[in-house]
Amino acid sequence: MKRYGWIGKLKPDAVDTYVALHAHAWPAVLQCNKECHLQNYSIFLTRMPNGEHLLFSYLEYTGEDFGADMNRMAANPEIQRWWAECKPCFEAIEGLEPGEVWAPMDIVFCQP
Repeated sequence: MKRYGWIGKLKPDAVDTYVALHAHAWPAVLQCNKECHLQNYSIFLTRMPNGEHLLFSYLEYTGEDFGADMNRMAANPEIQRWWAECKPCFEAIEGLEPGEVWAPMDIVFCQP
């Protein structure tokens, strides 16, 4: 099992939309996550003192080829529709490729 974490930034006027989407995540999206060997997938939200709304996304990957599973996920039509709903909620993070909304993080501590 490998752990992954990312950060993202929401547009202030899209926070409620993003939260509502995830309160009622589509069954096909949840199923695809399982089929792509993702578990304990969690997204946390905080409002910073400067008004920014930051997300922290965490998951555990139990498969053998993360890249292949992520490519399979990206090719899924329901995932593409889901991302089309979610991505407009994000603000750009400097340094990410165009269209990317999640910045990867490195693990600096993990207590098993």
